[in-house]
Amino acid sequence: MQVPLYQAKAEFFRMLGHPVRIRVLELLQNGPVPVRDLLSEIEIEPSSLSQQLAVLRRSGIVVSVREGSTVSYALAGGDVAELLRAARRILTELIAGQSELLAELQQADLQPALTPGGADRRS
Repeated sequence: MQVPLYQAKAEFFRMLGHPVRIRVLELLQNGPVPVRDLLSEIEIEPSSLSQQLAVLRRSGIVVSVREGSTVSYALAGGDVAELLRAARRILTELIAGQSELLAELQQADLQPALTPGGADRRS
């Protein structure tokens, strides 16, 4: 029995749902990166990075390339980089909306609170 598309999408996003995996994908946007450079940028244990890279590799969105004793990782396609850019745009809009709401709330705190009769309650 085939998995419904919405379920496959949910599994895909669940696979992306780890901060280390997202950071790895961000670092790979500009081309292949050796594992040693990923380790220095992400600052986690090598075994933890290896586990997260394995998840990304099994999903097919990253590939590993060996050059001598150096193993590098790269995005399997450009669509993942576009997805990360789209996520940044969405988050930017959400945060901008939240900051506007925060500014309104802060402004409301500066205005005197009036009682039903019109008198300032703070006096």
